Amino acid sequence: MRALVLCAGRGERLRPLTGGLAKPLLPVAGRAVATRTIEILHRAGCETAVNLHHLSESVRRGLTSEAGERGIDLTFALERDLLGTLGAVVNLRDFLAEGDDIVLVNGDSLCRWPLRDVLDRHRRSGADVTLQIGPTPPGEGLGGGVEVDHRGLVTGLRDLRVGSLRGRNRTFQGLHVLSRRVLDAVPSPATSNDIVEGLYQPLLRAGSRIVGFGCRRRWHDLGTPRRYLDGALDWGRTAGGRRRRRRFVAPGVTIGSGAAVEHSVVETGCRLGAGSLVERSLLMPGVRIGDGALLHDSIVAPGVQVPSGLEVHGRLVTPPDWGRTRDGRSEERDGLVYTPLGQ
Repeated sequence: MRALVLCAGRGERLRPLTGGLAKPLLPVAGRAVATRTIEILHRAGCETAVNLHHLSESVRRGLTSEAGERGIDLTFALERDLLGTLGAVVNLRDFLAEGDDIVLVNGDSLCRWPLRDVLDRHRRSGADVTLQIGPTPPGEGLGGGVEVDHRGLVTGLRDLRVGSLRGRNRTFQGLHVLSRRVLDAVPSPATSNDIVEGLYQPLLRAGSRIVGFGCRRRWHDLGTPRRYLDGALDWGRTAGGRRRRRRFVAPGVTIGSGAAVEHSVVETGCRLGAGSLVERSLLMPGVRIGDGALLHDSIVAPGVQVPSGLEVHGRLVTPPDWGRTRDGRSEERDGLVYTPLGQ
């Protein structure tokens, strides 16, 4: 099998966090989100490629380091200009064509991917394409969804519907499996760099078999600061499993006298001053919290020093050189940028 982890996006909705840190490297309970996916692909027997664009060298170094520690070799493909999902597939056509099955995964999605089950469903069904879908319709900002009928066949994608029966609208969760023959259906040059518009909709029109794999495992799209916080906290409480706990504190964290961490994730190298309180928050690696500071429902970017006595509620805290949101919601004070988490 050959796999492509999609890691090239700019992460516009995560700004200003992605001004200094690419989405695939977002830490989740001690490891980058893309590394968690790469490990699952490796255990399933996939040779994996990663496409790069935004902060490409930092992504290459970070993923090479984390994957190398686990004996995983990666192939990288730099995109000078963003190519989109289908463009990335075309760019890596020769690599992907070596696999009997081709797996595509969004590099900013968090899930204990049931890859063996998805592959088994794909092969038994004789599908051209299999898409992992959730049990509910998509929420705001998660696209137009995937319509599936009672047999699990995809009958609609975005504004296109086929057949006489209306299907159930479900959330696409960022995992695709393609049969190798589908690569031959990609027009050259591609009519669109978007994989739904340029490949899946033409396949549906032509009567190809696209099926949905229903997944009930915990899944998070980390595309906004709020979703990143929710996903990291959920994963930290369970470490991706079922046993729930009140917090995740990585090795190497120093917690001062009288400081408390509740329902939060504290990554490696952080230091909490005496009497500080961290509630339902994410401290990324190397954060320093001053004495008596209070953080609630917030994210603090790597290496940031929060002043003593400061209270932070519902904010993303980043260095000033990482930029600001383009809608003017960010404000700078005390040498740091504070951005409301929003939805």
